[in-house]
Amino acid sequence: MGNLKLPNDVKATYSVVTLGCPKNLVDSEWMFGLLERGGYRMVGSPKGADFVVINTCGFVETARQESLEVIEEMLRLKSEGHLRGVIVAGCLAQRDGEALLERYAGIDQLVGVFAREEIVRAAERLIGGLDEQRTWFRPAATRPVAEGERLRVTPRHMAYLKIAEGCDRRCTFCTIPSIRGPHVSKPIDVVVAEAEQLAADGARELILVAQDTTFYGLDTDGRPRLADLLARLEEVEGVKWIRLMYLYPMHFTDLLIERVASGGKVLPYLDLPLQHASDPVLRRMGRRVGRKETEALLDRLRGQIEHLVVRTTMLVGFPGETGKQFDQLVRFVRRQRFERLGAFAYLPEPGTPAARLDGQLPDHVRRKRRDRLMAVQQEIAFEWSRSQVGRRLDVLIDRDIPGEEDAWVGRSYADAPEIDGAVYVTGAGLEAGKIVPCEIVAAGGYDLIGAAVGDPC
Repeated sequence: MGNLKLPNDVKATYSVVTLGCPKNLVDSEWMFGLLERGGYRMVGSPKGADFVVINTCGFVETARQESLEVIEEMLRLKSEGHLRGVIVAGCLAQRDGEALLERYAGIDQLVGVFAREEIVRAAERLIGGLDEQRTWFRPAATRPVAEGERLRVTPRHMAYLKIAEGCDRRCTFCTIPSIRGPHVSKPIDVVVAEAEQLAADGARELILVAQDTTFYGLDTDGRPRLADLLARLEEVEGVKWIRLMYLYPMHFTDLLIERVASGGKVLPYLDLPLQHASDPVLRRMGRRVGRKETEALLDRLRGQIEHLVVRTTMLVGFPGETGKQFDQLVRFVRRQRFERLGAFAYLPEPGTPAARLDGQLPDHVRRKRRDRLMAVQQEIAFEWSRSQVGRRLDVLIDRDIPGEEDAWVGRSYADAPEIDGAVYVTGAGLEAGKIVPCEIVAAGGYDLIGAAVGDPC
């Protein structure tokens, strides 16, 4: 974070590559904070740095392949003399362990998910040329991992706030519990203290993340506590927006819905991964929530939260999914008209129960179904964008548009960073981090075009 107290002497420089989800990004920022306080300095390019830290993703095959490609690229730079060392951390390191060292002997240090506080010791061994220990692993956390100040790499005005680690769900397609361990909620006071640090560093939007945010508090208090946490976060000075991500479709209490509907800092935006709409497919996925329950929840949310935007994800081509069941999913999406939706073609993950199920579908069938669902969703999303023309929306400015005068890129309450659309804004006197009222004058696909009509704050 910008107010980190740093030593004067620089031991070595490092560069970073962070892959995967926002939860991994939070881990990276925490490790960077430890490195900076330990006397190391981040530089922009791996070329010329003393070492690189790669925080990998191991969730699905495509993510693992990307991680391996980055590892190979960094090892090539090392062999050419552009780097002294390579540290591999994160989910792929946790998942594959020493098999990574057997595959890539040039990796200097391997840091597992639950040993990330050892990043400084790993760096010291690398810089000091010590070879006795190259791996750092600990058992899955049974209590919250102690996290200190972060060196943030997100824009100053927005920050991810991780409220829990791990997951107690047993979805048959998912490897996360085996990598990240059981669900462990951070105490409310700890989360609030971190939110206050982030706000003091300039964060105006806090994006709450976990593997399962609606499960928050059940492991410690025997009841969901997300609504209680939100009430405390609403009091944090400087924070204007609170966005909720990764909400499993269970444990939506009346208090939680009331908190989102209240018109306070919590945005009427819910990221609610549903995965499917056919009960037989949901049962094979181990989702524990059926179609009727999902429809009842959506009706309840839509009925109580004004201007609600729902983001969801769907997994198509799951083992045993029939054409009729896929058509049922398409009809469900058409009827629900999700403002935001991403579709993924199922890929069998080694070690998961789903990989052993019968009825594995050919790759071309899975991809065709994904493309069809996304074509349906595109029509819905574009229609929603057009419906926003004429509305007045508050827009959080993210950046200017280089080479253009009084032109900016921002996001409304309906847009999470990186995954949703943007609002292109014209207006004088704006700057990144300001929230400005805008009239939406046009729509272009997933994006909106607005004109500033009020004073920024």
